[in-house]
Amino acid sequence: MQMRKHKLQHPGGTIIGSARCQAFRTREGRLKAACNLVQRGITNLCVIGGDGSLTGANLFRKEWSGLLEELAKNGQIEKEAVQRYAHLNVVGMVGSIDNDFCGTDMTIGTDSALHRIIEVVDAIMTTAQR
Repeated sequence: MQMRKHKLQHPGGTIIGSARCQAFRTREGRLKAACNLVQRGITNLCVIGGDGSLTGANLFRKEWSGLLEELAKNGQIEKEAVQRYAHLNVVGMVGSIDNDFCGTDMTIGTDSALHRIIEVVDAIMTTAQR
């Protein structure tokens, strides 16, 4: 019997197209992200990241109503959608492999990063011992 190795891929990014995206730093990029959310009927976001991600999420939240109005004005969404999606719920969670957020024992991502480092060091040690 032949065994196949399956490579799991977890590419960075989200379905709204904002993660690691230079365009999201511009109003035009956030306008596109808002349009993507409305088209998919998404009204809740959970943003896991560091200072850049959480700052971007907060700016997006602040601009939300203006973004919807602009999308409606440009004909990209229906005017009724402005009312239907008037409120965007955003939850921010600190996620950093740096573990540099005060008041927490360990941030999301730190344990995974440390675990991977230990695996690699163990593999190198095993190879070096041969």
